[in-house]
Amino acid sequence: MTSTTTSPPKQSGGLGHRRLGVPSVTLMIIAASAPLTVVAGGVTTTFAVTGVIGVPIGFIVLAAALAVFAVGYAAMSRYVTNAGAFYAYIAQGIGRPFGVGASLVALVAYNAMQVGIYGLFGFQMSMFLEAKLGIATPWWLWILVCIGVVAVLGVNRVDLSAKVLGILVALEFVAVIVFDIVSFQVAPEGVSTAGLQLSNLFVPGVGAVLSFGIAAFMGFESAAIYGEESKDPKRTVARATYAAVAIIGVFYAFSAWAFTVGIGPSQIAEASATYGPDLMFVFMGEHAPVIISDLMQVLFLTSLFAALQSFHNAVARYLYSLGREGVLHRGLGSVRAVSRAPWAGSLAQTIIALVVTLGFVFAGEVMGLKNDFAPTEFLYPVLTMFTWLTNTGAMGLVLLMCIIAVSVIGFFRRDRRGLGLWSTLIAPLISAVVLFTVFVLIVANFNVLLGQAETTPVTFVLPALLIVPGVVGVIWGFAIRRRNPELYARIGHGIEEAEVELIDGEGHRGL
Repeated sequence: MTSTTTSPPKQSGGLGHRRLGVPSVTLMIIAASAPLTVVAGGVTTTFAVTGVIGVPIGFIVLAAALAVFAVGYAAMSRYVTNAGAFYAYIAQGIGRPFGVGASLVALVAYNAMQVGIYGLFGFQMSMFLEAKLGIATPWWLWILVCIGVVAVLGVNRVDLSAKVLGILVALEFVAVIVFDIVSFQVAPEGVSTAGLQLSNLFVPGVGAVLSFGIAAFMGFESAAIYGEESKDPKRTVARATYAAVAIIGVFYAFSAWAFTVGIGPSQIAEASATYGPDLMFVFMGEHAPVIISDLMQVLFLTSLFAALQSFHNAVARYLYSLGREGVLHRGLGSVRAVSRAPWAGSLAQTIIALVVTLGFVFAGEVMGLKNDFAPTEFLYPVLTMFTWLTNTGAMGLVLLMCIIAVSVIGFFRRDRRGLGLWSTLIAPLISAVVLFTVFVLIVANFNVLLGQAETTPVTFVLPALLIVPGVVGVIWGFAIRRRNPELYARIGHGIEEAEVELIDGEGHRGL
């Protein structure tokens, strides 16, 4: 791997410009959401924990709220094209120091989501091989293998990742659609619309439903991360964001409804509590050929892999943006000469995943942390690594979206650039209020999300992993303003469009 080494701000060159269209970016977003994982794992967990039948309509409510958020987000994307996305939006909308703080929160949140998913992947792979082939392997072995595969794709052309993720996401959709069809055919209590009634959502437990549900959409906001690599950034980001929200919202709502129909509204909560994520596969094993259930379990693993790759790409581009602008070490702004992939950021994310994974292995196997979960200690990577980190990541991303909504208002405050009040003020204000409400619900239900019956040190440590870096980032931003005004002026502004075109031409000549 080679990287460019010219002086700042061009020392890193640019990413692989103009390779991604709306379908590719949309697939990247949906891959991060992991459709099969959400339907098999997220939906059943929500039913089991809350006992609320209105989970399906909850996805529609959340999709509507996020669509309103997307109005201002998409409007700002026409004028801010930066692989740092949240970082750049907040820097230009509220202020550079707050942009730096947001960048560190985003890094923690995306890394937490990505590394947390590794925990579920390793566990599922280990259990699948043992059940089907009788091979007993440690859960962490498969995480290490997967980290290597993700790392290789991460340093190659982004359109290669898009193609791989596109195939995996398409197969996920097919698998869930097959499940939906079988569910409506079985329908032990008839095709009941109980899951689609608002009266069955706004009951005690609605806060936990929305808290779990918002995690299913995480990744939809990542379109802006690929702005510099999109064929038409001013349109691609907006269209991909709207498409992802619509597809994810409708698909999850319909499939969650299919779950209530296939199992029965009166039985869905109890069955989900009994079988958990395996409920889908147990159901298919009973009502379809065994090969179908086995294939769906394989696709469940590929669904997790697709999410891992997508979040890896997002973290790599955040690190690239921060390195390019000098907020973090400039070496992180390096790209490969051939693929134009942010290899340094990709490598850094790989190291983070490796270190955190080994930390959980050491804590569980050597320090005996997994014994605290007896008699279900075999679920250790799911109950800790997956549950703790993904819920922390979701909390951080919702907080960032709240701030982004406010940033849109700040960005258009002096100059609406010909846009109306709806996209520059009203929609962002509504979404800020709604998302802040969801954030409060997440905080209030955090013990529930972590599967804890009572408050423990983990309840406070995990949120601190988000808040402390954010505060440190703001302080660091003010320090940069005092020490290096030239660098401070570039924070959140990336590279100018003229420079983008120059690098684009150089990048294509180097392929």
